[in-house]
Formats: sequence, C-alpha cells, structure tokens
Amino acid sequence: MDHTSEPWECIVVGAGPAGLSAALYLARFRRRVLVLHDGMSRAMRIPLTRNAPGFPEGIAGPDLIGRMLEHCERYGAQIREAEVVEARRHEGTFELRTADGTLHHGRALVLATGLHMGQIPLPHDEHEAAIAAGVLRYCPICDGIEHTGTRIAVLGSDRHGAAEALFLRQFSEQVVLLPCQYAGLDADAHAQLTAAGIRVLAAPVVRYAPQADRFDLYLEGRDEPHAFDVVYPALGSQHRNELAQMLGIAIDAHGCTDVASPLGTEVPGVYCAGDIVDGLDQISVAMGHGAVAATRAHNWLRAEDGHVLPAR
Repeated sequence: MDHTSEPWECIVVGAGPAGLSAALYLARFRRRVLVLHDGMSRAMRIPLTRNAPGFPEGIAGPDLIGRMLEHCERYGAQIREAEVVEARRHEGTFELRTADGTLHHGRALVLATGLHMGQIPLPHDEHEAAIAAGVLRYCPICDGIEHTGTRIAVLGSDRHGAAEALFLRQFSEQVVLLPCQYAGLDADAHAQLTAAGIRVLAAPVVRYAPQADRFDLYLEGRDEPHAFDVVYPALGSQHRNELAQMLGIAIDAHGCTDVASPLGTEVPGVYCAGDIVDGLDQISVAMGHGAVAATRAHNWLRAEDGHVLPAR
C-alpha cells in the first residue's frame, strides 16, 4: 500500500493539461490528491503553441506544464513520476499498481492518460528536432494558420489523410497529399481533393529528410526530393485506454471513452478527461475536462461521506 495511512481521496493518472487541471481543482477543494504520470504527456513535446488561451506570444509545452505543476503543488497536490500498469477496484477503493510494484489506493479516480500519435519512421532525435524546427507538425487545428501560404504536405492517403488535407487547404493553395506505403482513397475523396486543388502524389514515400528550414520527401522511383515547408502526418492515434478497460469502462470503436465521461462513468468514482475522451484533442478542452472531472469527483466524495443534502 502507498505510504499514506489512508487511501488518497483522489488519484489522477496523467500530468498533461487535463490531469493537472483536475489535480489543481481537487487540491483547491482541499482534497488529498496524488498525481501519477509516466512523463509521456504530448504537451511536453510542443515547441511553441499560440493556441493556448492567455498566451498571445505563445508558450512552449514544457513551460506550460511546468507552470501547471507549480500551481498544483502550491495547493498541496503530490506529483510522482511512475507508470501505472494495473488498475482495479478492491475493497472499496481503487488500487493502482505502478511498474515498480508499488500499490497506491484512492477513493476516487481521474483518468487523463492521453494518447500516442501515429508517427513517421524517423530516429527519435531527428524526429524531435524536426518538430522543434517547425517543419514537422501533428495538429493542423493547433497551428495550421501558422503555415498560411506555405508548401504543405499531408502524409496518409486514406480518408483521414484526405480530410486533413482539405482542412489545411483553407490556409494554403499549395497542399499536397502523399501516401505512406499504401493507397486507400475512394473516388469520392479523389473528386473532393481535385475540386479543392489538392494534388495527390501516387508514389509512396521511401525516405524522410527533414532540414532546418524545410522537409524533403523522397518518393519511390524518383531521385530528387519534393521539398515542403511543413509536413503533417495523418496517421491516426492510439488512445491510452488500457486502465479504463481494466476498470470496465466502455471504449468506442475509435478507442475513446464516452463524451460524457468527464461527468462520470459506469464505474462510480471514476472520471475521464483529456484526449482519452471522444471529442476535440486540444489543450483548452483538456483543461475544461479536468475541471469538470475534478468537481464531479469532489461532489461524489461529498455524497459518499454524507456531506450533501438529499434530493427532494
């Protein structure tokens, strides 16, 4: 069992914008709250976002998370880096086991476990350097406007890739859709892309070569690269829903929890927040989810303790 003599009042899994917002609210409700995270928040990889409300000059992801961590800890939230590998309901509390075998017990639980992006095949350091240079991006909603009028490549030739290319077309007339290793566009998608003036290059990409100020893509059967100012992979994502499934929370066909899961789940005392929830994967949305989930968890604990008036 965790070193505390009693279970934590609430455990938050995840230390991105959703988890830390939940932890802040819970701490300000004077709850004993523990945050467990594995250091894999997507926000930590953002070189600069101008899409976070209140930061008109932009803010780096690590700086935003650092501010949020400080804010949580100022009100007493405990933050620990540890990968949670098992979750279950046990003897009236939630029992979380971390990779080192430690058990943590909490009366309520907020899952803000996020997602993994589908990435292009580059060595880690080269991949992260391309993100830092701004020639590799993964969120057109976040930063498409920053590439207005530039040469944009979208990688992924199924309907998901086509939809992303059509979305980015509002920012530039120079949008090209490229397959990765396959072709999966139907006639309807081809017609929409053609009508929008988006080129589709049929040959698969065989080499990814990011530069300091551009991204070169080498296609099969061609010696010279195609140069782009920015590349957007549209390779899908994998939601980190393992803990939710262990607890018996329903997961949809896309791997998400229900859109209403910040309000509560089919497991009393469990709430979900952030990218794991069906909806828009954005910092502002994650923060809102965290606030809702934390307040619902707090009020659920109040009801469990008999600190609310009965319904009339």
